[in-house]
Order: sequence, then C-alpha cells, then structure tokens
Amino acid sequence: MSKRFLSGDEAFAEGIRLAKPDVISAYPITPQTIVVERLSEMVEDGSLKSEFIHVESEHSALSCAMGASAAGVRAFTATSSQGLLYMAECLTYASGGRFPIVMMNANRSTALPWNIYGDQRDSLSLLDSGWIQAYAENAQESLDLALMSYYIAENERVSTPFMVNLDGFIVTHTYEEVDVPDVSLAEKYLPPYQTENKLDLDSPKNMAFSAGPEHNYIFKYKEHRAMLDAVPVIDEAEKKFAEIFGRKYTGLIETYLTEDADYVLITLGSIAGLCRETADKLRSEGKKAGVVRIRYMRPFPAEELAEALKNAKAAAVLEKDISFGSEGTVYTNVNSALFKNGILLPVYNFIGGLGGRNISAGDIENIYETMQTGSSEKVKFIGIEADQK
Repeated sequence: MSKRFLSGDEAFAEGIRLAKPDVISAYPITPQTIVVERLSEMVEDGSLKSEFIHVESEHSALSCAMGASAAGVRAFTATSSQGLLYMAECLTYASGGRFPIVMMNANRSTALPWNIYGDQRDSLSLLDSGWIQAYAENAQESLDLALMSYYIAENERVSTPFMVNLDGFIVTHTYEEVDVPDVSLAEKYLPPYQTENKLDLDSPKNMAFSAGPEHNYIFKYKEHRAMLDAVPVIDEAEKKFAEIFGRKYTGLIETYLTEDADYVLITLGSIAGLCRETADKLRSEGKKAGVVRIRYMRPFPAEELAEALKNAKAAAVLEKDISFGSEGTVYTNVNSALFKNGILLPVYNFIGGLGGRNISAGDIENIYETMQTGSSEKVKFIGIEADQK
C-alpha cells in the first residue's frame, strides 16, 4: 500500500489498473478525460496489459465494451454528460445481455445551455437502464469502487453492468492523499474474470437475440431479480475489501448521527461532507441533526432508508437533479421507499448545484431550519427567490 496525491480521475484510473481489464474502449470527454489518458499511459509503459481501443464516439465506446464482454473478457469504458446520453441506446443492450462492464461516469450538467460543470442529471436520468449505480464521495472511494464494482458486477448471481459516478471537477479534479493498494493485494481481492455468458465455439449459444412478449417478460424479470441479488453481493464485496485493505464501507447508504436525529438530510456524492460538517455545527447548538448519504441509487436502499429515518420528525432530500415538471428524481425514490415501509413524516426536496452552482453551508443550514419550522412548499430550488418564480 502506498500513499499518493491524486485527483479523483487519477485515483479511479489506478483502481482500474489494479482490476486489469482486458479491453479499454476510450473516447475522451470533459471531465472524464484524465481517466482514459492515464490508462493509455499505463498501457504504453507496460504497467497495465490491456487492449486500449480509441474509438470514434461514446456510442462506439460502449458497443466495443459489449463486444469484448461477449467474447468473455473484462471490459472498461468511461464517459460523462452528453456522452452518457449518446450511449443511452447501448445501456439497455449491455444490461439486457447481462454483460458485467464497468463504466466510470463523471457527473456533469447536460445541455442546453452548454456547461462543463457538475450536477447529476446525466446518470439519474438513466436509472431505469438496468445498470447498478454507485456514487463516490471522494478520490479514495473512487479507487475502491473501481475494484469493488468488478467484484460485484461479475458475480454470477448479478452479472449486471456497473456505473460508478464521480462528481465532475469536485471529485474528478480535486487532489487528495489516496492509499493505492499493491497489485498482489488487488489480485487477492479480485480473481480473473470467468463467465459462461460468452461466445464459445465449443459451447455455442444464442446471444443478443429477439424475444416475443411471452419470453421477453421473463428476461426483464430476471434482470430485476439480479439487481436485487446485488445487495448481498455488495455486502460480501465490502467485507472482503475490509479484510484485505482495511477500509470499511457501509453498504447502500452511509448514516451519520441518525440514531437520535430529529431532522435528517439525505443526499449523495461529494456534498455529503459539507452536510456532515453542518450537522456537527447544529449538534453543537443543541439541534439533533443527522445525515444519510446514498451510496447506491440502484439497487435502491429502500429498507435501509426506512430504518435510518424511523425515529426522525422530518427529512429533506438535497440533490443536483430535477425531473422537469415534477420533482427531483432522488426525492421521488426516497418518498416511495418510505411510504412502502410505513414511514410517514414530512419530506422536503431541495434542488441545488445545477450546472455546478455552489451549495453553501448556509444553504444547508436553511434546509435544516425548514425541516424544523415546516413549510407548505415541498419542492424548492436553492437560491431561487419568490419574485423569480
């Protein structure tokens, strides 16, 4: 294990180097570019033995990764924003084909207006594509998820592609000290990829075929079951990771001061750190504030959220996303989860950070104040005043 000063992009590239994909299909797009740049350098200097294919588009990047996975080898690609949307057609092919590709997505605002800064509308708009979705908070978790994502995706109970999301610029380009594991430890953690879901002349099978209503329905149900079956595999992956590398993760969500919290703020990605700092400040003032960070949006942590909020008086969802004409996508999922599990409490939705706009500690304190005082307005845009509506 060595300590290095890395950006989130570089840390993720180091994690992929340790995972040893056989094929990397690359098309650069800001703020993802550094990942594929570093991987190309690793292939060039021999520290990573992989076939690096520079394709002509993001659509081709995922198509290439699917071809590699169909041939029975470990595949990786990366994208961001409009690139992810350009891939959208291929996402359901990959999940429906049960190809356990890992893809890094640098969360970035979608056009128009054109904007290179980070929000999470790109990935959250594709929650229903059949991919596991995880959201890293920092560079260390980015590296670790690069390894864990393959462990989870390639498990025979899951066999589902995996999208790891890093907040654009805030995580992708921020430098911090990162523990980079030794190759020998990574090999102990992640075995070589083996699958029967591949093209094989000795055992021919039909892949990527058509299916009518009677059978298509069953395939879709099996996709759904595999996503649910990923939950115990995530736990298994994290336990093994802690045993080998000494770093512990907490499954689908991470809770902070929620055991006795009256007011709980739910969020995902890098903003969680500022939320925890704000909760600490409020605790010092005698206010029982707590935080839940959603680590996985798919499979969705319905029961875990219900458990974390069972004693709360109110909750709020802070997200960098909006489903136009409705509410935030995370908010929709959270409300559904709580209702299904019999947790009835006021839940507010705060939309912020679109196009990379800053969310301040003062903004977060105002969210807690709204939870405490109540409001008839359940969906609010941070920084939009009444006279602007």
